[in-house]
Amino acid sequence: MTASPERRRELLDTAAEVFAAQGYNATTVRKIADAAGMLAGSLYYHFDSKESMLDEILSAFLTELWDGYDTVLAAGLGPRETIEALVTESFREIDRHRAAVAIYQKESRTLSAQPRFHYLSDSQQKFEKAWLGTLERGVAAKVFRADLDIRLTYRFVRDTVWVAASWYRPGGQHSPEEIARQYLSMVLDGIALRPT
Repeated sequence: MTASPERRRELLDTAAEVFAAQGYNATTVRKIADAAGMLAGSLYYHFDSKESMLDEILSAFLTELWDGYDTVLAAGLGPRETIEALVTESFREIDRHRAAVAIYQKESRTLSAQPRFHYLSDSQQKFEKAWLGTLERGVAAKVFRADLDIRLTYRFVRDTVWVAASWYRPGGQHSPEEIARQYLSMVLDGIALRPT
């Protein structure tokens, strides 16, 4: 007998919240079980370890992220439109997987040293290539400023998007699309009024 997909998803969502709040190393199976309202031993009925739970949380998040990113990158958009679509997709992922994004932000560097989580390094390299390539394309097409430090710009955009997982709450005042629109306005057009 196996758990329903809904129950499994509920348990993974609970585990993600605990991992995000307490960190992977400080989280025990007992803490996850307590948060889920069950005995620790009962959790082993659904998962063989906390590592398996974390693996499933992160791989599901990254699979969904890359489904969205690959669609954007294959769409043949201009550089600015590609950046806009990637940022919007990123905020949608934060909306859907806020806890997983927070875990990824805090834990991926340490976890990627473990063979089971090597895909985190692969994803980071793919992520960097997609963003740097788009920024380089924009500079070459004279859509973005020629004096941009591409790597610094990439780090700024990446970090300011993903740090939103620390404050964003699904169902809040602004939709992911509205946050992306405001964010893009600040990043691409600045916050200062231009002299007329």
